[in-house]
Amino acid sequence: MSLRVLVADDQAMVRTGFRLILTGEPDIEVVGEAADGREAVALARQLRPDVTLMDIKMPVVDGLQATRLLAGPDVRDPLRVVVVTTFDLDENVHAALRAGACGFLLKDAGPGLLIEAVHAAANGEALVSPSITTRLLAHFAEARVERKPLEPLTEREFDVIRLVARGRTNAEIAAELVISLSTVKTHLGAVQRKLAARNRTEVAIWAWETGTVR
Repeated sequence: MSLRVLVADDQAMVRTGFRLILTGEPDIEVVGEAADGREAVALARQLRPDVTLMDIKMPVVDGLQATRLLAGPDVRDPLRVVVVTTFDLDENVHAALRAGACGFLLKDAGPGLLIEAVHAAANGEALVSPSITTRLLAHFAEARVERKPLEPLTEREFDVIRLVARGRTNAEIAAELVISLSTVKTHLGAVQRKLAARNRTEVAIWAWETGTVR
């Protein structure tokens, strides 16, 4: 089955460009477009796409607020949102991830990275533009907060957390720890429950903020 994608951007040329890139893939279908944040929220709730590509600077409701409404901590059945923007500002990255986004890309990242981000989000993984990853992780590492898990973590779960924090995919984690893919998913599910993390991006943030990864 095709991955269903919603594109939200206030510029028609950007939406058209994304549509051309995405529909060129045999397993991706663009099911809708939105020109502002309010329309994006309404369409996403109606269509329930696998992934929503969300611009930040949009009229009526901005992309960060729209992301929070679709994927934020208070949303019972959150959607997967990847923020795509021209603004390479640390505060935008942090705000987007805090709002529930599972990925963050710059618009000049290129077609390949855009497609990769859609697949990653659909698979419950995360992708952040390489150009901002180092700064992003450094920021969270500097925060050094005390956030204890709801339940004790096992050593194997810590192994999984460290690899997630370093950007490894499930397949790479399975290969590195010499365990099956299904076992990785089981560990990751337990980790997210114990950390009250909604996605692997929040798991990575927890790891860097608590000093689990340096």
